[in-house]
Amino acid sequence: MRIGILGSGDVGKALAVGFLASGHEVMVGSRDAAKLEEWRKTTAPKATLGSFAQTAAFGDVVVLATVWNGTESAIKLAGVDALRGKTVIDVTNPLVFAEGKPPALALGHHDSGGEQVQRWLPGSHVVKAFNIVGNAHMYKPDFPGGPPTMFLCGNDAEAKRVVTSFLDAFGWEAIDIGGIEGSRLLEPMCILWVQYALQGGGWNHAFKLLRK
Repeated sequence: MRIGILGSGDVGKALAVGFLASGHEVMVGSRDAAKLEEWRKTTAPKATLGSFAQTAAFGDVVVLATVWNGTESAIKLAGVDALRGKTVIDVTNPLVFAEGKPPALALGHHDSGGEQVQRWLPGSHVVKAFNIVGNAHMYKPDFPGGPPTMFLCGNDAEAKRVVTSFLDAFGWEAIDIGGIEGSRLLEPMCILWVQYALQGGGWNHAFKLLRK
C-alpha cells in the first residue's frame, strides 16, 4: 500500500521507517522536502520525498503527523479534495505550550483535535491513532509486559479495520473505542503519558489494558 505522511518531524519519520519495514511504499511530505534528503539517504533510502500536495496525492492512506498549530495549514497545502475518500490517520495532539509549564490541551471536554480534523476533512475517513506514545516506541514496542495497547477511534468501520491491520503489523494490541469523538478521551492520554515522564518516570512507557 502507498502511505503518505504529512509531517517530517520525529513522529513522521519514525512512522515512515515503520511503514517501510512493514513492506509499504512511503512518501514523506514537508514544506521543505530538500532538508530531509540526508535523513532519507542514511535512514530510509526507500522513502520518497515531496510537498504536502504531492504526498496527499500519492497516498492510498495518509498520516497526519504535524504539530497542532501547523495542522490546518498542512491540510490546506495538501488539498482537501486530494484527501477525499481516503483514510487519514490523525496522530496529532492539540497541544499548547507556555514557558515554564508542561504542555496542555487546546481543546477538550466538548471537542477534540480528532473531531476538528474530521471537520476540516469532511470527505475523508479520519482515524485517531498513534497519539498516546512517544515516537521511539511507535514501531515494534518492546516492553517486559508484552505488547502495549493502542486505542483508536473514527467514524468509518473499514478505515478502522485498515488502521488496526497497521497496528497489528507494528506490534500493538489495537482496541477500537468508537466514533471520532473518542478523541476527547485519547488526547488527554497523551498529557498523562507526558506527565508521568515529567514526574521522573522517563520516556520509555506505554499503556496496557488488562482484562480478566
